[in-house]
Amino acid sequence: MTTQIWLGLFAGTAFGFVVQRIGATDPNKMTRAHLMVEADIPKFMLMAVILSAFGLTGLLAVNAGKTVILPITLGATTIAGLLFGVGWGLCGYCPGTTWAAVGEGRMDAVFTLLGGLLGVAAFAHLHEYLIPLLYDSTSLGPLTLADITGSRMIALGLLAILFGLAIFAIHQLWTRNNSA
Repeated sequence: MTTQIWLGLFAGTAFGFVVQRIGATDPNKMTRAHLMVEADIPKFMLMAVILSAFGLTGLLAVNAGKTVILPITLGATTIAGLLFGVGWGLCGYCPGTTWAAVGEGRMDAVFTLLGGLLGVAAFAHLHEYLIPLLYDSTSLGPLTLADITGSRMIALGLLAILFGLAIFAIHQLWTRNNSA
């Protein structure tokens, strides 16, 4: 168990360092990314998903990783997405960048973190009532890109190609808009 804690601490610290270096702890830079003026953060996020997918696929290939596929629930996902988007838009942080910004000493991030923790506590108290309403009634069951394509490797390639094209498009479109 101690090894897992040290690995988690190392991974969290590395994540915080990279997030800080890319500028995702700066709510002004995050706002510019949302306004499609600055492309660094969206390109970084897409690249992080690609690299994580390759890393996880490698771990699963050697039986060193484990995934738990949760069911797709339209009601819960829609409400969570709206809350996540509104919160991110209002404060300029997503949950991961909030912790990094707190570590950087940003007071606005401290209040964002407290609001997020209050939201988690409220959800924890309401969870048993929300499951029948939002999860069970709108569940599509567990589904992955590998299920759709029939192969984990095809799914990985497809994800890498689609996200790579998205990175290229973001770079081309946003650079062109900013140079005009």
